[in-house]
Formats: sequence, structure tokens, C-alpha cells
Amino acid sequence: MDYFTKEVDFYCGNSPEELLKRFGSPLYVYNEKILRQKCRDMKNLLPAVDFKANFSTKANSNLRLLQIIREEGLNADAMSPGEIFVLMKAGFRPEEIFYVSNNVSEEEMLFAIQKRILTSVDSLSQLEMYGSLNPGGKIAVRFNPGVGAGHHEKVITGGKKTKFGVNPQNIGEVKAILKKYNLYLAGINQHIGSLFMEGHVFVEGVKAFLNIAKEFDGLEFVDMGGGFGIPYKKQQGEKNLPLEDLKIELTEVVQNWLKDYGQKVSFKTEPGRYVVAEAGVILGRVHTVKYNAETKYIGTDIGFNILKRPVMYDSYHELEVYRNGKLVEGTGMEKVHVVGNICETGDVLARNRDLVPVKEGDVLAVLDAGAYGFCMSSNYNNRLRPAEVLINSQGEVELIRKRENLEDLVRNF
Repeated sequence: MDYFTKEVDFYCGNSPEELLKRFGSPLYVYNEKILRQKCRDMKNLLPAVDFKANFSTKANSNLRLLQIIREEGLNADAMSPGEIFVLMKAGFRPEEIFYVSNNVSEEEMLFAIQKRILTSVDSLSQLEMYGSLNPGGKIAVRFNPGVGAGHHEKVITGGKKTKFGVNPQNIGEVKAILKKYNLYLAGINQHIGSLFMEGHVFVEGVKAFLNIAKEFDGLEFVDMGGGFGIPYKKQQGEKNLPLEDLKIELTEVVQNWLKDYGQKVSFKTEPGRYVVAEAGVILGRVHTVKYNAETKYIGTDIGFNILKRPVMYDSYHELEVYRNGKLVEGTGMEKVHVVGNICETGDVLARNRDLVPVKEGDVLAVLDAGAYGFCMSSNYNNRLRPAEVLINSQGEVELIRKRENLEDLVRNF
């Protein structure tokens, strides 16, 4: 069995046990070197064309991590005024932010307009709203290319069963609204879904999308979307997304389209998970080991208020066990349910998982938790959200978000 954190020296000599003693349990831990490398992977996806990767802020909005991502040369996508606010606090300029709106109010739309941030709309009615609020302005439109992909039905954002995007059949109506309000269509965008592990799925979506793009003259950019996956089942030999193969295939498609289009156009992607997932782990403590009937339960303080993905998407995260500061390695596996401390039967982190024998007091590490982890956490059961720390490039530990205290629970009453 491969142990990911050991292979990549995730903790850089820092002990998971000591981290919990210092910052409390549970705890989000990020690795700066891994984060920077993943940024570079995405930044260099299409070196042969005018290309920019926009980090999808909804994957992780920690201020310090956003600063690093900007330092690496990525722009950003925002899905709310709150994300715009945090991005600007992190140093992103308005022209480096793309507001991808969905079913928003006039108030939200005006927030982006007043901040001079380019906005994408994904319905005819929202395009009408934008036109009435900002006639003569610059806009982008999100289309549904008819192709969807993802690890769960809840994250497939293209095709027939999704709320997102304008249907290509409505291109004529889009053009009429643009003309009505004298709007300049700067670009079009799409997103087929999250966590694809085979590049040809993405390329097929791009091909369908570029057929839509050619219907519009004078585009500044084409945003191909995101969804780039990472191998959550590393210990089972799951391979990385073949980026080099994807780069070759995608470059050919894009260059051929540019020749036919005959105008200068830049290309964008919206990676979120790929950039931050493998850069983060959750550390927690085992408090209970018990049987109910024939099932062995490992009870931890990592409830779904800390990591929501397993209960929401049936998602899989590899686990590692530490005892007395050392990784527990071995072959004597037991089949167990790993559960949290939330008063819900569904609070299951891992079901029927083969794990080394676990003892009360052990430290449990949940791998690949840097994306859709803390940003989806909550105070359910009035539990406190954890601290976040960064192991920087020098191997030093930085506190990048304080652990909540009880007073935080009543701060806004």
C-alpha cells in the first residue's frame, strides 16, 4: 500500500500529533509546495495559445491560499459577492476576476457591475436583467453544450439534467437581447461537470462548445470550464488525470478552431479541485472504538460539519492513521465504519473501509481534503469550525485561520 503523505513528504518533518496539540482537533493542514505545483500544472495547460487558468474560488476561499494562487499567475472565478470581496482582499484586481452568476438578484449583479468585474449570465432572463442594469456594458454568456460529466449526478453541470446554461437553440434570442441593450459579448463560458479523470470527455465537451462559439463574431475569450479531477483512490492505484495527453489533444482542437474563426481569441479554464484538493488534509482524533452487532465503528471528531463531501456526494477519501507521532503501516487490515460526532446516522466518513487496527487516541488523517472541505463546513450541532494551517515552502507552520471559540457561535445575535 502506498502512503501519499509519506511519498510527498506532506508534513515536511512536522508531526501530525504535535500539530493537533498546538492548533486543536480537528485541523485542516495545507502544503504550499504542492499547491504551487498544481497551479503551475494548470497555468501551463495550453502553452501554444493565448491561455489563462482561472481558479474556481468556491473550491477553497482561504485568504492566504488565494494569495499564493495569485502569486502563481492564476486569475479567479467568483460565484458570489462574498467571493468577489475575499478575492479583492487577497489582491486580485477587478480585471483578474470573472463573476460566474447563477439565478442572482439585481443587488448581486449591481455589486459586480459597480466593482467593474466582468459578469457571466446563464439564462435569457438574467441577460435581460443585466442589460437593464448596465446598457452598453460588457457581458459573457454561459451556454450548455449538451455534454455533461462528473463523479456524482449532483456535480454534472452540462447536458439535459442541469440547471446551468443557455441552450444553443436560444442563440438567436441571445443576439436579440444583446442588440436591444447594446451589450458587447466579450466571451462565452461553459462547465460540463466536476471530477473527470479522462481527458477525452473534456475535449468532446470543448468541441461541442466551440461549435457554439463560432456563432458569435468578435469574442475576446472562450472559457472552456473546469472539472479536472484528482485520484482520490491513490492507495488502490488510481492514476492521475493524463494532463500531457490532454494538452496535446486539446491544443490541436483549439488551434484548428482558431484557424477557422480567423480572429484573435484567448482561452480560459476554471480549475478548482485540481489546484487545491491534494494540497490539503484533515487531521482528527479517534475517541471511540466499538462494535454494534457485527460492525466495528471508529468514532472520530471529524463529523460532516467538518467534511461534507462524503454525506453529500458519497465521496471517497483515503485515510491514514498515526500513533505516537508515527504513521501506522501494516497489512493486518480490518473492515470498519469510520464515523463522526454529529447526531445523525448519516454522519459516516468511510463505510466498510479496510483500515489498519485503530486505537482510541490515534490521529486520523483524511487525504485530498483541500477542495470543498472547509468552505463547506458548518456549525451544525453548534460545533466549532477548525483552524487551518499552512506548511510553507520552508517547512514552517503558519496559522492561516483561527479555530472558532464558543463566543463565535453567538457573535451575530
